[in-house]
Order: sequence, then structure tokens, then C-alpha cells
Amino acid sequence: MNGAGGRQPSRQVGRGFRLSRPPLVHGGRAAFPGGIFRQVALRASLAPLAPLVAAALLLADACRRPAPPAPDVVARIGQTEVRYSEFQRYLSRTVGDAETVLASDVLSQLFDQFLREKLLVRLAVERGLAGAGARAVAPRQAIDALLAGGLREPPGTAEIERYYRQHRQEFSRPERVRLRQILTEDRKTAEQALREIQGGADFALVARRLSRDPSANAGGYQGELSRRELPPAFVDVIFGLRPGEVSRVVAAEYGFHLFQVIERLPDQVVPLAAAQTEVAGRLRRERADSLLGKLVEEGRARYNIVAYERNLPFNYGGAFGDSHAAKPATADSQPSPRR
Repeated sequence: MNGAGGRQPSRQVGRGFRLSRPPLVHGGRAAFPGGIFRQVALRASLAPLAPLVAAALLLADACRRPAPPAPDVVARIGQTEVRYSEFQRYLSRTVGDAETVLASDVLSQLFDQFLREKLLVRLAVERGLAGAGARAVAPRQAIDALLAGGLREPPGTAEIERYYRQHRQEFSRPERVRLRQILTEDRKTAEQALREIQGGADFALVARRLSRDPSANAGGYQGELSRRELPPAFVDVIFGLRPGEVSRVVAAEYGFHLFQVIERLPDQVVPLAAAQTEVAGRLRRERADSLLGKLVEEGRARYNIVAYERNLPFNYGGAFGDSHAAKPATADSQPSPRR
């Protein structure tokens, strides 16, 4: 003590605890406020349990995380897993040639189209517009069933006229020719064909007999072609011909050609009456694209759809990767379990 009114200096008590005020004295024993010794004893007794508690917390967190997908699972739509073999079948149906080498950006676009198709088919099944399982229909039929309700009304006359006025320049046509062609593998056959035609034989009949072009069965008819639609090496030869005239033999890397111009067509803007069918078709396609976009967004809002990029054998850069995944659907919006 430093006198009756003096301040008790801080003292070291026990281990590691410094008291800044004097203890209370009861019956000659010091009593420490707040039961500090009891707290120290409790902490000391719990210390060995800390690693076990931490491990239990980590285990509980791991249990809450979803298990990683199987290596062949490349996407999930709601609770349904999508396997890579399904995408391979889609590629066979869409691209056809299994030997075709496609870049990652092209494969990403095709994979997105594949997932959108599966999403739309799922919506069609849910709405009772297509069957599932053994009653399943082709994806195109299911999507057509979805679109049918929104595309019942054909474009009206006023809508067609308005579209034509707004896109009139798109209906301009450059100078064109209606053209026939004979393609042979050697010059001898081409010269034989030319002699027969000059002798009065019909060009189309000679083409059916001697031409190796895919159009041979149609008499070599190539349709209406402008200068921009022809190989540059042929432009001057073809546009230098009068209607009915046949060209000389023209050599190319892949064979020998004879050309006949059937008719020359001047540049023009196609009038509305002639463009009406094309305009109506464009409007129907625009409506269908718009409706499909809305249906896809509806499906994405209804189901959580995500691509597992690490399981894809290409560098996926599409719209359904982990960074683009939608928020999980609520319990109310989840589909009923598959039967």
C-alpha cells in the first residue's frame, strides 16, 4: 500500500493476466471480480475442442455444397442433367459430317442452340403440347407447337405495305441473267457438246447427257444470277452473251464449262405486288424469332440452366457458363420430379 488514500499499483497475478485494480478482501482472502479464474479455467478446458469444432464446421459446409457433376454431364436444366452424348447426337443432326472440325466459338454457339432447344422442348412438354418419354416428338415439332399459338394470325396487308416501304431498298435487284451451264471433266467432251449445240441440239438435252454438274438433270439451269454472284473469271464471258447465245469452252481448275444465257433481266426495284409473298415470309420469321426469344427467357427464369464448362472438350464461351448462371428457381417454380 502507498498510504491510506494511495493507489494500488498494477500487479502480475497468475500467468498472463494483469490486474489494474485491487482485489476485494473477504475474510483475509482476495476475491477477484467477475469470477475471472472460472472463465480462465473454462477456456482452458475448451481449448482442446477447438480443432474438432472447426473440423465439424468445415464438414457441415461441405455437406451443404452440391456434389460436382459426373465427367459426362455438361449442363443442367433445373434438376435434369444433360450429358455430352446428347450434344453429340445434336451435332450429328445439325452439322451432319462427323469429320468436320469446328472452332470453339462455333461449338459454343451450337451448344447454346442445343440448350435452348432442350429448354423449349421442356416448356412444350410442361404445357401439354408435346409428349415425354415414349411419347416424345421431334424437337422441331415441339417448338412448332409452342409457336403455333402466337403465330395464328398471318401478317395483314397494312403491315406488309409498311414493311415494304421501310425496306424498299432491300428489294432492289441488280442486272441479272437466267443461265444454263454444262460442266465436263475434259476439253474433248466440252467441245463435243459445243459441236452438237451448234449443230442444232437443245442445250438442256445435251446438258442432261454430258454435263457432270449437279444441275444436269435440270438441263443445267443455274437460276437468276447477278455479276456479284458469279466467279470473277466468268463474269465478262457470261454478261457478254445475248439471250440464247452459247459461250466458247471456258477452262477452269475443276473442269470445262459451256454457258447459255436464257434471258437478261435489267436492274429494278421489285414492286410490292411481286414482293408481297417474300415480305409476309420475313414478317413471320421476325415474329417467330421474337416469340422464341421470349420463350427462352421464360424458361431461363423458370429453371436454373447452367453449362459445366470444365466438362466440355472445347473452350466454351457461350451464354450459359457458370458466370452467366441464373439464380436458382424457387421451390414453387421447380418442376415436379420426373416419373
